Amino acid sequence: MSVESVFPQLEALLPHVQKPIQYVGGELNSTVKPWDEAEVRWALMYPDAYEVGLPNQGVMILYEVLNEQQGVLAERTYSVWPDLEALMREHGVPQFTVDSHRPVKAFDVFGLSFSTELGYTNMLTALELAGIPLQSRDRTVDDPIVLAGGHAAFNPEPIADFIDAAIIGDGEQAVLDMTEIIRRWKAEGRPGGREEVLLRLAKTGGVYIPAFYDVEYLPDGRIGRVVPNRSGVPWRVSKHTVMDLDEWPYPKQPLVPLAETVHERMSVEIFRGCTRGCRFCQAGMITRPVRERSITGIGDMVEKGLNATGFEEVGLLSLSSADHSEIGEIAKGLADRYTDDKIGLSLPSTRVDAFNVDLANELTRNGRRSGLTFAPEGGSERMRKVINKMVSEEDLIRTVATAYGNGWRQVKLYFMCGLPTETDDDVLQIADMATHVIQKGREVSGSGDIRCTVSIGGFVPKPHTPFQWAPQLSAEETDARLQKLRDKIRGDKKYGRSIGFRYHDGKPGIVEGLLSRGDRRVGAVIRAVYEDGGRFDGWREHFSYDRWMGCADKALAEFGVDVDWYTTRERSYEEVLPWDHLDSGLDKDWLWEDWQDALDETEVEDCRWTPCFDCGVCPQMDTAIQIGPTGKKLLPLTVKNAAPTPSGHSH
Repeated sequence: MSVESVFPQLEALLPHVQKPIQYVGGELNSTVKPWDEAEVRWALMYPDAYEVGLPNQGVMILYEVLNEQQGVLAERTYSVWPDLEALMREHGVPQFTVDSHRPVKAFDVFGLSFSTELGYTNMLTALELAGIPLQSRDRTVDDPIVLAGGHAAFNPEPIADFIDAAIIGDGEQAVLDMTEIIRRWKAEGRPGGREEVLLRLAKTGGVYIPAFYDVEYLPDGRIGRVVPNRSGVPWRVSKHTVMDLDEWPYPKQPLVPLAETVHERMSVEIFRGCTRGCRFCQAGMITRPVRERSITGIGDMVEKGLNATGFEEVGLLSLSSADHSEIGEIAKGLADRYTDDKIGLSLPSTRVDAFNVDLANELTRNGRRSGLTFAPEGGSERMRKVINKMVSEEDLIRTVATAYGNGWRQVKLYFMCGLPTETDDDVLQIADMATHVIQKGREVSGSGDIRCTVSIGGFVPKPHTPFQWAPQLSAEETDARLQKLRDKIRGDKKYGRSIGFRYHDGKPGIVEGLLSRGDRRVGAVIRAVYEDGGRFDGWREHFSYDRWMGCADKALAEFGVDVDWYTTRERSYEEVLPWDHLDSGLDKDWLWEDWQDALDETEVEDCRWTPCFDCGVCPQMDTAIQIGPTGKKLLPLTVKNAAPTPSGHSH
């Protein structure tokens, strides 16, 4: 049976909302497949506004991987702004996909990708607008399977009541495997209903079904144990790791947005994973091992992507792009190839010790020379040892001197506040570092027109990192520490005016801390916040700390725990953590030893270039580090102004 588009009803509402273009669909490279020919249908959501969600690589990749399959259809949906939400409720218009404006409830799977926990209330909005019961236990065989993925899904316990399933790790192969199981179950006439298809997914060992696990609590509020409540359901669920990225050259046809979005460029992921071992960095820990895309694989993706989109900038994405074993060749090869087309290249941020001016010059050769961003993370040498970010102040000053000496005028430095064992003095040293940067910049450039912006984020301890046991700094202490730093920078008559200072107050970090290390009891808080009007918590203008704290006080009271219990409390080695039954491949004892090393201020090398440290990922996940160099060069695609070769190419 065909499913009708809700566009006729939606269209009448669009003149009354801001930015109606974001709900219209029809972007370049979007896909609309015939509904009736599909056996399995996915609605994919990045639970934020279109302008943030559309450029998201994860959703874009899965959208393409699924739509390439015979008999499978995938469409996209994003969070609607409160103005449209109110009108949709008033006129009975359900949550819809932008591709063909079909109701989300009509799909087999409703997959949400969470890169941050602050999207949880947006998920509840979408479920309610779609007419899907908020609690998974109230759903029937005719409701979609609600699936969570993305980095936040490595601890899906706070949303366990609202989702049917979670996939941890890389999604490409995982969604194809899941699609096959659903396809077979539907072809058999959906035997055993919803329970049966979820059980089949759970038995693979790679899909987590929260309803099939019971959580037992100790009298003091800690978790006693997490136990499967069905036979055949594994005690631990494993993460997925895609090996050989060259076999997965997605997205091949990147989406080109209709409305303005946060990133107006085409992006290519040049490698996945990171083994630098920064102890605060969840992304680095959960995406191990390092898997590089080859230089030729990258070249092909850039070529196809530019042809398919017409973008004028290429972002070379990864957790630490300058660490690619052939980054110099990649940047030079691409800059040579696109020198006439004026295609700019960008790296998200550069490690201080991986920066060199040749690389920087290649990156800016065809584009504009914007500021450089470096992330020392810790203000003092001692803090950088604690977090295993091995960058000395000398390294930084030398790097910055090179940049200023070669014509850059602006440098941005990123730090964290509230790291384990941090003192006021550690944070105040950020001001000293910034003044040394300005001092050196003026000296080498012979100019007074040198800028340095200090940007500070609050530290939030994350699951599957050595800091998962650490106490979080309270919002009040974070704000007080940053106030002292601001006063020190502002009070500097000689250099203060050249130093920009940007920081987030400590409040959103506490909510993020509650959601990232929470357990199932936190679900009651999320629901209460949603019912009280909480939406778009990642946006400063929509976020309400008071609402979160008020709802948490009420919702957590019956369990005898509070926000501090989840955030500012230190955990012990014996404690069962809410995510211990989800296997990221990292050995818990290895993480604990690394946490002890942090407290002793001991640094650990990068296992990409040194012997293995037994973190556990490679043997447990049957994976291995995959890095070059391949020794290949990226030749320009066509020889310009020369006699054409028979194929027109000069490989």
